[in-house]
Amino acid sequence: MIKKALHKIFSMTLALLVLLSTFSFTIEKHFCGTTLIDTAVFTKAKSCEKDSDANQMTSAMKKGCCKDKLEVVKGQDKLKLTSFEDLHLQQQLFIISFAYTYINLFEGLPQQVIPHKNYSPPNLVADIQVLDQVFII
Repeated sequence: MIKKALHKIFSMTLALLVLLSTFSFTIEKHFCGTTLIDTAVFTKAKSCEKDSDANQMTSAMKKGCCKDKLEVVKGQDKLKLTSFEDLHLQQQLFIISFAYTYINLFEGLPQQVIPHKNYSPPNLVADIQVLDQVFII
């Protein structure tokens, strides 16, 4: 039971690792001066222009002090795909012989003979336990 659970956890972890290694995304950060205003991963970062009423700054000052920073996290673009034909002759021979011996390693169960397969039980005329008043408690 524990072995199956560990196997499932391990296989899911490896699948997620392959998925995340090929996944690329961009982190966008918006700074006003040295203060970080917003960080966004899949959307555009909010700028500080919406707070212009509260700050009473001119657009020229905002353009000079505000900056956007983009960080691109690139995933793998090329995955190595090998086919059976790309292997050397010795490697192909080893894989074929290993698969053949592994398949033939296990023997099937012999056909078991059931001697009473076609036997029908006799018809009961009376229930003996009720007649003799013998009950298992």
